[in-house]
Amino acid sequence: MVKRALSILGSTGSIGTTTLALVDRFRDRFDVVSIAGGRNIDLLAEQVRSFEPAVVAAGDEAGAEKLRALVPDFGGEIVCGVEGLDRVATADGADLLISALVGALGLRPTLCAIDAGKDVALANKEVLVVAGELVRKSAQKAGVNVFPLDSEHNAIFQAMHGQNRSEVKRIILTASGGPFLHTPRAELETVTLAQALKHPTWKMGDKITIDSSTLMNKGLEVIEAFWFFDMPTDRIDVVVHPQSIVHSMVEYIDGSVIAQLGIPDMSVPISYILGYPERLPLSHLPSLDLVAAGTLEFHAPDTDRFPCLRLAYEALGVCGTAPAVLNGANEVVVASFLDGEIAYLDIPRILEDVLADHPRVDAPDLAQLIEADRWSRERARSGVAARV
Repeated sequence: MVKRALSILGSTGSIGTTTLALVDRFRDRFDVVSIAGGRNIDLLAEQVRSFEPAVVAAGDEAGAEKLRALVPDFGGEIVCGVEGLDRVATADGADLLISALVGALGLRPTLCAIDAGKDVALANKEVLVVAGELVRKSAQKAGVNVFPLDSEHNAIFQAMHGQNRSEVKRIILTASGGPFLHTPRAELETVTLAQALKHPTWKMGDKITIDSSTLMNKGLEVIEAFWFFDMPTDRIDVVVHPQSIVHSMVEYIDGSVIAQLGIPDMSVPISYILGYPERLPLSHLPSLDLVAAGTLEFHAPDTDRFPCLRLAYEALGVCGTAPAVLNGANEVVVASFLDGEIAYLDIPRILEDVLADHPRVDAPDLAQLIEADRWSRERARSGVAARV
């Protein structure tokens, strides 16, 4: 058996730690060549000791210095910053990059990995949201695969396996609805940070949890699905499914709907990509008990209460630099909400203003995408300042 060699961007986050737990379970199937962590240097040091990668990246030089002190016997390379991410993504010997950073930070190293001939397993949704066309063209030119790692797109990927894609009628993304599924709009005006961070189903990072609560997370996934599956916008639907058991569905032209169901555990979609086209035996996980799960609910999303989903569809409809602008502005306003600078409903209000002011560029290159991202963040900060 030939081992698969991995590079991991975001090794100390939830996707990264789940991936490494699977690697630890299947040491005979995988090697870890390079990893990049964030601020949690203590955890990064533990990962270095356990998996002995050749290259490790910390977020900055201070983190790199702390890491060197924690692993004095480490014989590999310790790097940092943006260049360090590129070094991890293109490390010699790796054949699959797990791209799991949060935000647009993951774009450049992911493109570097593609250009270096690496397959990519993408959990960093902002990469496709910001530069979907560029990523797709780069992957085609390099002859590499870009696999979906998030549970929803991974479910669609599974439901399409072995099928004729020309026979797909539509894809249906499921959304948990977050903590405010049944909250009246008037009460959303006074939502607290603690309430917004209390996700009913998934344990995720703060930024993604807030995005889930506003349905922006699902909006970004709609944009991702457009690029992953080459599906027109009017054939990408969203339904709210609070139980998070049906992870997504594909409807075919004969009316058949194939759904991927499972317990809400990211080990399942990650293992599917790690082992692809084989499945790894996850005997440590419980089986899905549909009897215990009981009734499965499905609701239409309420874009009046959750306008971020509507804004994502609108950005995708005009395309060009609009999705990059929406993403960059969203990162700023979510960070501002997390810092207590703005109210919860200021998030969609500022985003709508930014999109309305955006001078869209069609068919942008990387430099234009980077400029659109910069402009959107500056414009969003102005919107935040006006509300502080």
